[in-house]
Amino acid sequence: MEIIHKLDQRIPPRPFTHKNSTTSAKHSRATILNPQHTYCQGDQLDVLLEVRDHLGHRKEYGGDFLRARMSSPALKAGASGKVTDFDNGTYLVSFTLFWEGQVSLSVLLIHPSEGVSALWRARKQGYDRVIFTGQFLSGTSTVYSDCALAFNSSAELCQYLDAQDQEAFYCVKPPHVPCASLTHMRSKNKDVSYLSKQERSLFERSNVGVEILEKLKPIIVSKCKEETLPVKEKCKPQIRSTIPSGHVWQNTWNPVSCSLAPVKMKDCLRGKFIYLIGDSTIRQWMEYFKMSIDTLKPVDLHEFGKLKHQLAVDLDRNINIQWQKHGYPLIGSLVYSVKEIENMARVIDRTGGEKNTVIVISLGQHFRPFPIDVFIRRTLNIHRAVQRLLLRSPDTMVVIKTENTREMHSDVERFGNFHGYIQYLVIKDIFRELPVGIIDAWDITIAYGTNDVHPPQHVVGNEVQIFLNYIC
Repeated sequence: MEIIHKLDQRIPPRPFTHKNSTTSAKHSRATILNPQHTYCQGDQLDVLLEVRDHLGHRKEYGGDFLRARMSSPALKAGASGKVTDFDNGTYLVSFTLFWEGQVSLSVLLIHPSEGVSALWRARKQGYDRVIFTGQFLSGTSTVYSDCALAFNSSAELCQYLDAQDQEAFYCVKPPHVPCASLTHMRSKNKDVSYLSKQERSLFERSNVGVEILEKLKPIIVSKCKEETLPVKEKCKPQIRSTIPSGHVWQNTWNPVSCSLAPVKMKDCLRGKFIYLIGDSTIRQWMEYFKMSIDTLKPVDLHEFGKLKHQLAVDLDRNINIQWQKHGYPLIGSLVYSVKEIENMARVIDRTGGEKNTVIVISLGQHFRPFPIDVFIRRTLNIHRAVQRLLLRSPDTMVVIKTENTREMHSDVERFGNFHGYIQYLVIKDIFRELPVGIIDAWDITIAYGTNDVHPPQHVVGNEVQIFLNYIC
């Protein structure tokens, strides 16, 4: 796969004999280029990083996983910084000074390059970091069996195949029970690691997300000139995203390349059919719509469990919003029904589409524990389905909500943000040529400084605001 080849070049192997030779945040040096006493709003501030190892030696190569952010907590303001890797142990971190006031700058060493390459190698090695248990109905009794995306087993298997896209999920066939009687699924994390003991030491809590700019004092940004702000056009789907793609001020998202108009939700959604397909981060949108539109009534579809299909309607305004989970892999310690599980590409294929139909797609979090080719194949298949949809119904709106960041210290090998970041790059790359709207939840959640797999309500509300500007 060409995409994997590109990623392999980006993340070369970095074997190390001792933690001392890996990147150290404490020993690395940061210099503000062209420092000022006060800075002007709208200026760019550049920081040069020279990374060093734990013995204080300059590193000769790049590849560290860094996260740059500027913030003013009192103003509820934040934005990501742009990191340029010169691949020789130096980095340029650029901050756009969007607002006036006291601003703190941060560059976190999430993982050293040695840790990044260990995670990348380990990710390719196994499908069993998460194991699935399928529940089969046999007459009046229930039978359980192991299920997975791939098996190294001579046991007889049930294959649940999407014939069109050749994507499959498997269960060990329980004796005397037909494969079609699979009804429910749950998963649990398996106690397995593909990292060496020494590599694992890089992911101990104290080594993840360490501040490099600790000694840097906050800077003062002033409004130097009464500038007339250029009138930006209203946000619409095909406006290409920049880095950073915007900033937060008073907890409100402000895109760089366009402006968000206030939109009355009920008026905007009148006559619309909104199809949310994906994981629980897009189910949060469903909850947000139900909370924000008092006339939206949930319809009981007689399913059960956290991942059940959801539908809500406003009959007077003819608003129809539904959420449906994506296909396997779906990670959940609580039992969920798979009787109505469907591949996302098939859902798109059976959608007629027209100017009042909007499809929002979000996937990523559940794919982090598996080899990257699973995510790439799924994304390519969804891309083809969207292509077919836009050929038959060019005025259908399709929006991709990228993955968001999550807890910094949660089980790095399985669910870490590095895996999410690679998937974020992949989905943006695959969809870049198609006329779809992108909601850059990765950049937005860095700007807000939320490290939660389910971002708080005000962040979800701002994602929805971008969406409303796209469709109205």
